[in-house]
Amino acid sequence: MRVDGVRLSAVHCGLKAGGGLDLALLELAPGSVTAAVFTQNAFCAAPVQIARRNLAYTTPRALLVNAGNANAGTGRQGLENAESCCVAAASALDCDHHEILPFSTGVIGEPLPVHKIAGAIDGMCQRLDPGSWDAAATAIMTTDTRPKLASHEMYLAGETITITGMAKGAGMIKPNMATMLAFVATDAEVGFGDLQRLLEAAVEDSFNCISVDGDTSTNDACTLTATGKSGVRLRPSDDAWPVFAHTVKNVFVELAQALIEDAEGASKFVTVRVQGGANRGECFDVAYAIAESPLVKTALFASDANWGRILAAVGRAGVPGLDVSHVNIDLDDVRVVTAGERDARYQDTDGQRILAQDRLSLSVDLGRGLDKVTVWTCDLSHDYVRINAEYRS
Repeated sequence: MRVDGVRLSAVHCGLKAGGGLDLALLELAPGSVTAAVFTQNAFCAAPVQIARRNLAYTTPRALLVNAGNANAGTGRQGLENAESCCVAAASALDCDHHEILPFSTGVIGEPLPVHKIAGAIDGMCQRLDPGSWDAAATAIMTTDTRPKLASHEMYLAGETITITGMAKGAGMIKPNMATMLAFVATDAEVGFGDLQRLLEAAVEDSFNCISVDGDTSTNDACTLTATGKSGVRLRPSDDAWPVFAHTVKNVFVELAQALIEDAEGASKFVTVRVQGGANRGECFDVAYAIAESPLVKTALFASDANWGRILAAVGRAGVPGLDVSHVNIDLDDVRVVTAGERDARYQDTDGQRILAQDRLSLSVDLGRGLDKVTVWTCDLSHDYVRINAEYRS
């Protein structure tokens, strides 16, 4: 789990109404390289704006993450508050304030209580430890019920390379070229440009393939840090690069799937596969039309094999010139629709048997090309409505 060159600390500083750890600090060893992607929401939060600016300005020495307050929709004061947190962390770590990347998650539109964060940082710096991933992952949670962590190792040139990450998110999840909050680190040495491309590729096939409710947050952000402490330098031209890239991607996929498994109120983990598309874009359009349909998601929650809702979602996805007579639909290994109509052998009891499972797949073949995508989602339950109705209560 530990990554040489990363030390972490987590405390309760009074931001979460229900108590518990709510502030995490990740110190990065000198020489570390960090890549990042951020939310595409036009109302991006103040910490997103500051983190993006600081990352362009210098190489980060620390990541400061608070839960319980998003510091979004807070205008100029929000920017000043995020900046003040960076200054406080920089003072404690003896570095420039531009070398701090701030991140926040929680309620939107509330002023960030800077004094609580600033007052906790000195103590956090005294307790930095490379083994505190679990505490840090707990501190960044909001409506999550458990921390999300993933770690993989690989062996190159006689050395062990570790890739470890944590993520948070249970609702307001439909990433758009970014993710909820996720922080991944490796002790391999990788150049910034290669690391940024590696991050974007890993995100595209993991966090950008999940949806709980179709909402892209104001605060989404994901970082990938390479500390170089293993002494193994990796480049895309190296024979070992594909294995390394695949291992990194596995960490991202594991974290992304963990978010869906812990989605607000969810009782089912659903894999949506769309193949036979003319391009990936139309495959994603169909996959998300299914994954984000309230009618499909409530039928899933009820274990109701109302396959007509899936059919309707495919039809409204906006695929140009879709020939429905080429469309097939399966629930796991049960063929439901063949050539655009109910399969002659399909029985509702078969569909209900599949939907009664807590893990299942919905597969669509568009029959018009070779592209395919996979998206992970969940059902929509009474608890999802309750959790979000009571979020600020």
